[in-house]
Amino acid sequence: MAVRPHGLFGDQLGPHFVDHRHHGPDARAPLIMIESWAVLRRRRFHRAKAHLVLSAMRHRAAELGDRVRYVRARTYREGLAEAAGRDPVTVCQPTSHAALGLVESLEQVQVLPARGFLTPRDAFAAWAGDTRGRTRMEDFYRWVRREHELLMDGDQPAGGRWNLDRENREPPPRGARTLGAPDPWRPEEDEIDDGVRRDLDRWEREGKVSFVGRDGPRRFPATRREALASLRHFIAHRLPWFGPYEDAMLAADPVLGHSLLSAPLNLGLLHPAECVDRAERAWRAGDAPLNSVEGFVRQIAGWREYVWGLYWWFGPEYRGRNALGHTTPPPRWFLDLDADAVTARCLRHVLAQVRDTGWTHHIPRLMVLGSRALQDGWDPAAVMDWFHRCFVDGYDWVMLPNVVGMSQYADGGLMTTKPYTSAGAYIDRMSDLCGPCAYRPGDRTGERACPYTVGYWSFLHRHRDRLSGNHRMTRAVRGLDRLADLPELLAAARARGDAPP
Repeated sequence: MAVRPHGLFGDQLGPHFVDHRHHGPDARAPLIMIESWAVLRRRRFHRAKAHLVLSAMRHRAAELGDRVRYVRARTYREGLAEAAGRDPVTVCQPTSHAALGLVESLEQVQVLPARGFLTPRDAFAAWAGDTRGRTRMEDFYRWVRREHELLMDGDQPAGGRWNLDRENREPPPRGARTLGAPDPWRPEEDEIDDGVRRDLDRWEREGKVSFVGRDGPRRFPATRREALASLRHFIAHRLPWFGPYEDAMLAADPVLGHSLLSAPLNLGLLHPAECVDRAERAWRAGDAPLNSVEGFVRQIAGWREYVWGLYWWFGPEYRGRNALGHTTPPPRWFLDLDADAVTARCLRHVLAQVRDTGWTHHIPRLMVLGSRALQDGWDPAAVMDWFHRCFVDGYDWVMLPNVVGMSQYADGGLMTTKPYTSAGAYIDRMSDLCGPCAYRPGDRTGERACPYTVGYWSFLHRHRDRLSGNHRMTRAVRGLDRLADLPELLAAARARGDAPP
């Protein structure tokens, strides 16, 4: 009996996607990879993201050598026809509803279970089904810790507490320009990167594609070897710095203690189990404090797995959720990453980092970029699309729950218990971005009124009826009654429209 070829998608690039054990492809299976430039043509991706994905795919093909047939085609369907004809093919379940729908529509394709995650879809569904609709991350995180015996001492959490957030939400050290942590690991480009850049340049010249953002030297791993080097460096040198300041922001130190592992994880170059296992070993060896290790484990085994599970649990219809009725299109300056048009220092700084690198950590994403969109009532589906296109680690499964659910509260509370937005005081407390800004975080009106403070009260006013019934928002909503300058504030918010703040 002939061995079926096995197809690898562009985010299935690690060895665990070709391991034949546990329902994987046959160990002798020839491999197929398809590079489709139509994917880049359909949407305006960040140039650095396009570069990273193509570089990672081509590096993987070079590693696999004669075992892989690498096809460059207009579409995936056309590439598969060229590579396999009508012969049967296996694939591990892809990571988006659209891609799964495509391969399931092809009679020749057998879909194997998903790989690259700790929690299989059926296990998450069983857990979620037992929650009676209360699918909260904290409950899931504790379940995963028990299931995988992560940071456990017997049947109790290491250190006696499940959640060390109190130790992990520190503002940056007063007066510090940087944390002083060792620099993150960075790759060196090679001839494959040169070829990718030449192709992207040519496609742009020919009008086949259009990008946003800048494509400087590649900043994230594109190979398994590079991904492991990055992981080892983080565990050995940067993990102790991660926990306390994971929610902080510094203008001169945008990376702080973050791992920068989301991109290689989401390309499939790393498996989450090896990341959390190495972090736990570092703590048990006395090389990293428990709060930093717990925070890192929470991000990967907790939040990342939770988002993956919710993506499939909520289903394709979740994409259309818009509980707040926000329909304003994101403005052109935002879509184009035009940081220079922005006066508000926090937003200008974060948007410039996205423009220049295709990355920023989770607090700027949530409390600067996402909060701006939420306060101004931008269409959540369009905001989700922007995050998907503009971040090197952005994939449909990642961004749909993160943006529609957590960031934009468009699901009305299915994922989180309250909207995540704030006045300028939060940004001022958690960063050094407000000091030199033209606006003052405490000003609601006047020339120096902070756009985030104005936007926060405007958002609460607009959705007062809905939010007044939320026990976590009651006190904030009541604060509207104490604002004598509310009419002036609302008039200023309307006057700004979609102009950059």
